Amino acid sequence: MNVKISVFQSSLKHSPALSDETARFLQEIKARLNTNLKFAPLNDYDCDVKLLFVQTGGSEGLFLKNLDSLQEPYYILTNGANNSLAASMEILTYLNLHGKQGEILHGDADYIADRIKCIQETSAVINRLKQSYLGVIGKPSAWLIASVPDYKKVRKAFGVTLLDIPLSEVERAVNDLERTAEPDLNGYKPFDKTELRKAELIRVALQKVVQKHRLNGFTIRCFDLLSSLKSTGCLALAKFNEDGVTATCEGDVATMLSMHIASLVSGKSCFQANPSRLDTKSNTIVFAHCTVPFDMLEDYCFDTHFESGIGVAVKGKLKEQRITVFRLSQDLKRYFVSGGEILNNLDDGNLCRTQINVKMDRPVTELLSNPCGNHHVILYGDHTERIDRIMKILLRNSDINR
Repeated sequence: MNVKISVFQSSLKHSPALSDETARFLQEIKARLNTNLKFAPLNDYDCDVKLLFVQTGGSEGLFLKNLDSLQEPYYILTNGANNSLAASMEILTYLNLHGKQGEILHGDADYIADRIKCIQETSAVINRLKQSYLGVIGKPSAWLIASVPDYKKVRKAFGVTLLDIPLSEVERAVNDLERTAEPDLNGYKPFDKTELRKAELIRVALQKVVQKHRLNGFTIRCFDLLSSLKSTGCLALAKFNEDGVTATCEGDVATMLSMHIASLVSGKSCFQANPSRLDTKSNTIVFAHCTVPFDMLEDYCFDTHFESGIGVAVKGKLKEQRITVFRLSQDLKRYFVSGGEILNNLDDGNLCRTQINVKMDRPVTELLSNPCGNHHVILYGDHTERIDRIMKILLRNSDINR
């Protein structure tokens, strides 16, 4: 971890003991981080974490004078000696009053080191988002009337580049492969070989598109494949997500962004699913969809696509454990995130093939009064705090709410 520190100290004469006290304070933090802490000029942000060390009281004016050299969010470090905490609180109050984001790092060395690690993790996710290229293959499905954010706002808020790619690129690639390639089906569970072959050709064609455009992820208008290729993208998406490429269906851009953020935060695959049934008394939701990453499953078999009855869908059994449910709104101003518990897997012929019953931490009535959209992203483990922390920075830094 590359941590740099810039110091703010009043012009008053200070005790020689201040330097020794500062050295001990920083040494304790350094020992817990197992990394060097480098002093740097105010405008040097070539690092993982930049700390603004308010060393004494009376530093407020100096901080304000140099504000243009600093970058938001402002991480203010203080050990509390020489009225430094009081000065830090005055500074952060000023920043908050002017709509700027910051935090005071104050407490024992363990607490401060933990906060620095969290900041570094958040910074790493945000930097990876800024380097992400996500494809929208075909237009979003017509029924997704509240899931297509403005591309410019996405770029401003998250740094993500969205690329429109014609669905015909995939269709042409599949037609070419039909004549030249024989896909390997040995790694899959038994199913109708003709249908498996078509589904695997779609996966290979999508791989070519991903490589051509150097995509970190994509969403595809998959229902059009039912008519043009007489197959589905369910198998392909399950494999892409297992392999670490964000992949969502129906051209759902908001869900693609939600899944990409969740994957970067957690390092885990995610399941895109419809909220199919909701029980306010038990505070449970049934989530279902026809594709799910293979590495999230204890077992699976193939079935046909639910709505069409053709192609290849994934009917999987998920682990009964703690999960996180996440969804970003189209306007990029809101998001829903909650912990939960998978109670059981279902086998209902009237729902998409993979089905789970989830006990939610947050009241499910929130989704009846103020939803963020249809599809939600589900991932193993409780990542609510980490997603909360990153989303608050992303949405504030975007200036969308100011």
